[in-house]
Amino acid sequence: MVAKLKTVTLGCKVNQYETQFVREGLISIGYSEAEDKQPADLCIVNTCTITGEGDSKSRQIIRRMNRDNPDARIVVMGCYATREPETVAALPGVSEVVTDKRELPDLLGRFGVVDIPNGISGLNNRHRAYVKVQDGCLLRCSYCIIPTVRPDMFSRSMDEVLAECRVLIDRGFREVILTGIHLGHYGVDFNKGKPKSEWTRLSHLVSAICELSPDVRVRMSSIEATEVTRELIDVMKAYPTQVCPHLHVCLQSGSDRILRRMKRRWTRRHIIDRCELVKSELRLPAFTTDVIVGFPGETESDFEDTLDACRQIGFSKIHMFPFSSRRGTPAAEMTDQIPKSVKSERGRVLLDLESQLKREYFDTLVGERLQLLVEKVDENGIASGTSCRYAQIRVRAPEAQENSLIDVVVDRVEEGVLVGSNACLLER
Repeated sequence: MVAKLKTVTLGCKVNQYETQFVREGLISIGYSEAEDKQPADLCIVNTCTITGEGDSKSRQIIRRMNRDNPDARIVVMGCYATREPETVAALPGVSEVVTDKRELPDLLGRFGVVDIPNGISGLNNRHRAYVKVQDGCLLRCSYCIIPTVRPDMFSRSMDEVLAECRVLIDRGFREVILTGIHLGHYGVDFNKGKPKSEWTRLSHLVSAICELSPDVRVRMSSIEATEVTRELIDVMKAYPTQVCPHLHVCLQSGSDRILRRMKRRWTRRHIIDRCELVKSELRLPAFTTDVIVGFPGETESDFEDTLDACRQIGFSKIHMFPFSSRRGTPAAEMTDQIPKSVKSERGRVLLDLESQLKREYFDTLVGERLQLLVEKVDENGIASGTSCRYAQIRVRAPEAQENSLIDVVVDRVEEGVLVGSNACLLER
């Protein structure tokens, strides 16, 4: 009888990648995915601890897995498992807690996997493939718990990443998303002791992936604005149809005073200036970001600085997070905490601004030719998916195939989605 497997992932793209790594290893020795209501023999839960809600959801899912799969072994991994292994181990049904992601090959070995994979070959029915290229963070932002659960920074070799990308391309993926805990620090660890002329940087990796095939595009996940180097911008210019002109830069706050309290390493001017540099070198680049509202001590003036920075940069999407106190971080000990009602109101204002900025940016794309990754073609021949500038597009294109890249000239904006006309469809 074939053993059945269930996996659940909370949190970031890195977690999703690591779950897929474990899933593929187990499937290689005969496990198969359990159907929705079919009990599993083995459950893998990949947890998140970025907020208190992440901890709570992780516990809820583990309990639910035990309730729905009473005879299953439950293996728990992820940042919450690293942070509170004893608490996790005491939850019902938990048979093993993995506290270090570097132990995943050993975990697979204990289940009988002999040929440990060097990467992944897909991503559980997704059209865009995540590729983890780096792990760990050396920063000590005062609000963030992640450096305590992923403290060891390391990068994967270019050869290993390129080999994985080749597999993904051969399997039909047309977009790879480079991800890491601190993506901009790719290569820092193995550059130590080398002369600067011999350093390997993120820009080198992006360029090398583009050289694998003209039919794949590369997107970078979250990156610090100041780590968008001139070399990286030059690569984006050199491969305009392959490197997505979209950057998710981490703002967090637009107030210099709050940035200092957050122990961030740069000022608002640094962030704005770097985004302006990108705008001057690339045509209509898209910027998205993360913002924390209601950080301890944040005044109305500080919040206005954040709104102003968002306007100057022109973010097309803002992931808004009300400040959540994390035990074990300096920010949790700050005495000037902001009331929940104030955080809620500031969050509402920021999301209203996001809607306005998104509309303004999308309006600039009308008449532009954008590259679309087709993720769905419905029964009416309407193709839809993600554009190079991280905007959703739909266009009548009954001949389009899923996972293909096509060019679409934007005709109009409807309900927050870019729409192209059939006459403007240009197949690549």
